[in-house]
Amino acid sequence: MSKPVDSDVSAVDADVSAVRTYIQAHRAAFLDDLAEWLRIPSVSAQPDHAGDVRYSADWLAAKLKETGFPTAEVWQTAGAPAVFAEWPAGDPEAPTVLVYGHHDVQPAAREDGWHTDPFEPVVQGNRLYARGAADDKGQVFFHTLGVRAHLTATGRTAPAVNLKLLIEGEEESGSPNFRALIEEHKDRIAADAVIVSDTGMWAEDTPTVCTGMRGLADCEIELRGPDQDIHSGSFGGAVPNPATAAARLVAALHDEHARVAVPGFYEGITELTDRERELFAELPFDEERWLRTAKSHATYGEAGHSTLERIWARPTAEVNGIGGGYQGPGGKTIVPSSAFLKLSFRLVAGQDPDRIEEAVGTWVADQLPPGISHTITFGAATRPCLTPLDHPALRSVVRAMGQAFEQPIRFTREGGSGPAADLQDVLAAPVLFLGISVPSDGWHAPNEKVELDLLLKGVETTAYLWGDLAGHWRDAH
Repeated sequence: MSKPVDSDVSAVDADVSAVRTYIQAHRAAFLDDLAEWLRIPSVSAQPDHAGDVRYSADWLAAKLKETGFPTAEVWQTAGAPAVFAEWPAGDPEAPTVLVYGHHDVQPAAREDGWHTDPFEPVVQGNRLYARGAADDKGQVFFHTLGVRAHLTATGRTAPAVNLKLLIEGEEESGSPNFRALIEEHKDRIAADAVIVSDTGMWAEDTPTVCTGMRGLADCEIELRGPDQDIHSGSFGGAVPNPATAAARLVAALHDEHARVAVPGFYEGITELTDRERELFAELPFDEERWLRTAKSHATYGEAGHSTLERIWARPTAEVNGIGGGYQGPGGKTIVPSSAFLKLSFRLVAGQDPDRIEEAVGTWVADQLPPGISHTITFGAATRPCLTPLDHPALRSVVRAMGQAFEQPIRFTREGGSGPAADLQDVLAAPVLFLGISVPSDGWHAPNEKVELDLLLKGVETTAYLWGDLAGHWRDAH
């Protein structure tokens, strides 16, 4: 082996040793600080906790300044406050990275089934139990120790990238003011790449990187027929029934192959590549176990696609609710005056929510018979986001995780939707996902926890990430 390679390997080993030594030396203080933050019940959904959410933002801003960020500010919104921090690299060629997370948490009370007080962190073995331990305070906070380990290992006085943090205060309430916030501060949060630390991995022994999330469009459809409920004997069979129209809409929503039957629904979507299918197939997926988790008894979906492909990379249409007519005990023989449907559409890369809403609206109108009027109301839409496998920033995340976990990193996607797509849309920057949480962590559930070994692997990953990203981003450009 040549001397340059020996030298490179030696340098990498030295960096790893320095990072791990620093993390272990500061582990106790890091966990003490995290526990202090977790004690703040920053429940954005409950007005009684508005002061706690504000206190959580103030606490984090102060801690980020203590960490070394020259700028750490609390940004007020029409709802709960967010936190912005910035640490310039001092290098005009360095890329700019924005880290996204959130400091608000789900409601929690002992009587929900918690074994301990949800806002009094408890360490049991290698686990830290508390509301927000994994979602999302733990995964936000590992960046503070990670950047300090990065500086110590490299001898730098500032990160290798221009590092920015935007930590939202309303994610658990649907991010109602997030889009307005990032549009208002677009220049301040401008970045070459976005790192989202509000996600997870496949399993403790299978570290993974998420490469995309689906978007979302949803609507409620109100159908109206007679001006009031009328006698089904006197009028039934001679006037249109809105409940029947609702049932026909539902029946027409999919074809015999479980594909969405709305014309134009699939136009422009980014299809899975053969390589992506191979990567999905590498995951240790147990369909029977997945069905038990889903509390379901059979798989079903678009023909020609696996279960993982259906929930991660294919668009869907779901009936979330349907109703109309008499709902009480016994019979009431009427033609009801109205009925309703609630539909949601998960979207993939290449689909635009505005076009989908237009297509759905046209399709609904075309399906209804004369005498049935309707109103269709769409909620706030979320765009899908997808990072190409060959993107240099994604490759840096994979290398950094691989260095920390010392094993191959595999790839997943998320079937759900989130505010990350707004950042991609407003900033025109790729979104990368870096999370260390595992399914057993119990997000939104009683006894939420984080695995401490994985939490520290998150710290270690970020300690390697900034230098790798700076070097390879410069090479790529």
